[in-house]
Amino acid sequence: MTRLILLDRDGVINFDSPDYIKSPAEWLPLPGALQAIVQLRQAGRRVAVCTNQAGIGRGLFTLPDLQAIHGKMLDELRALGADLDGLVFCPHQPSDDCECRKPKPGMLLAMMQQLTSKPAETCFVGDSLKDVEAALSAGCEPILLRTGNGRDCEPAARELGVGRVYDDLAHFVTAELGEIRCC
Repeated sequence: MTRLILLDRDGVINFDSPDYIKSPAEWLPLPGALQAIVQLRQAGRRVAVCTNQAGIGRGLFTLPDLQAIHGKMLDELRALGADLDGLVFCPHQPSDDCECRKPKPGMLLAMMQQLTSKPAETCFVGDSLKDVEAALSAGCEPILLRTGNGRDCEPAARELGVGRVYDDLAHFVTAELGEIRCC
């Protein structure tokens, strides 16, 4: 089966902001991130995004704003010759206690089901402990990047058993595509 690579968005694909990414103008890709996704797709990997977007629940931006932000991301990715296999987001605030908001595994499980991937054939690449915890709860391999919040939470992630930590998405992809996998 083809390996499924699930990605967080903010801090993994694009620069993060403590004030949220509220418009397409604020969405700026991290250096090499979009090209890394292209490499994954060219190598036959399936790639999907699972992202918390509590700014919607907090009234900081609207669903059409988020759609425009994702439209920009997808347009830039398509201009490089690649696309995503899926994109899912959680619009809820932490206080809503929903099943989809990371660190709960709902989004990851839904994407694995949608793309018919088993946890053993899936990894989740993120930059926070919430991402690591969601991956572990979903039964897939957690990957931590030092971009975004990753550098600060690396010690705690390693305590949870995360063995694969990379400087950024491009470094992860180099390692991922260099490995021989049985699945």
